[in-house]
Amino acid sequence: MTDSQGREPAPAVCDHGGGVRSLRVPIPDNPLGHTLVYVVDTDRGPVLVDTGWDDPESWDTLTEGLTACGTSVAEIHGVVITHHHPDHHGLSGRVREASGAWIAMHAADTAVVRRTREARPERWFTYMAAKLTAAGAPEEHLAPLRQPSRRTLPGFSPALPDRDIVPGELLPLPGRRLRAIWTPGHTPGHVCLHLEEDHPAGLPGRGRLFSGDHLLPGITPHIGLYEDPDAHGGARPGEAESSGEVTDPLGDYLDSLERVGRLAPAEVLPAHQHPFSGTAARVRELLTHHESRLTGLLALLAEPLTPWQLAERMEWNRPWAEIPYGSRTIAVSEAEAHLRRLVKLGRAEAVPGSEPVTYLAV
Repeated sequence: MTDSQGREPAPAVCDHGGGVRSLRVPIPDNPLGHTLVYVVDTDRGPVLVDTGWDDPESWDTLTEGLTACGTSVAEIHGVVITHHHPDHHGLSGRVREASGAWIAMHAADTAVVRRTREARPERWFTYMAAKLTAAGAPEEHLAPLRQPSRRTLPGFSPALPDRDIVPGELLPLPGRRLRAIWTPGHTPGHVCLHLEEDHPAGLPGRGRLFSGDHLLPGITPHIGLYEDPDAHGGARPGEAESSGEVTDPLGDYLDSLERVGRLAPAEVLPAHQHPFSGTAARVRELLTHHESRLTGLLALLAEPLTPWQLAERMEWNRPWAEIPYGSRTIAVSEAEAHLRRLVKLGRAEAVPGSEPVTYLAV
């Protein structure tokens, strides 16, 4: 069996040379299929880059893969997390329990993890209902968030990291040179990790890059909004923009892309799909994609639209009517991230007094 591009599927354990291997850890009920968890040899034992989803099958795959690599979960020295999403950070706690390994994450994503652990589930559902109401979501989408039976977050208590990843600094991997590069956008604390060593196959370029979800060979990463629900007293999006407090995650992502493009690694080792080279070309593709999307949204904003209405009209990988409930919420977040970029560039603005807030090209 081959994939859509004619390649044979990657083995469950793949040796990338130079003391780096990857394990294909499954993601339950997700079209991505799996997370590539990287095992990096160090003088103090193996270190993992990401861990995979907290699920029994995923745990079994991780432990069996480590055995196939000639090691075990008990020997893991440390865990470096590219970002807080559960398909990357989910098994970190179990790894730490089994090995005593440290867990490192950028402080901005650690803050998200801390809020997730400390906030009552009903607080999050109330916040999401208010945010989606402000975005113009219809009542049928809001109603499930108000049902007591839905006010649980099963299995969603991620491990709190015990070390900070500091951008620009080398991580504590004895015998290796792994430097952190802050690449916000997909999440506020997303990091790529630059292995500053010659490529084992002699490919030209500056080492190898563990890119997490920031740079993937055939997928455009989602741009996420991760604001503290208590930070601004529940201000509506238009009110936050007028006060200058609004974030610009898409702008952050585009800036991060350009930095990674200038780095020019010989090979990218992403968390999904497959390793690839040609970093600069892939970065150009993504920059062009987002500029084209912003231009298309300006055409849609010839009439005032809420973020929900804009999401309904945007192009996705399937018609809006076929997008499931949870993915619609993510799509609206993506639409809002693009709106914020247009507002910051002075190409769109919130319509004063609109309720829910609408936006118009200028």
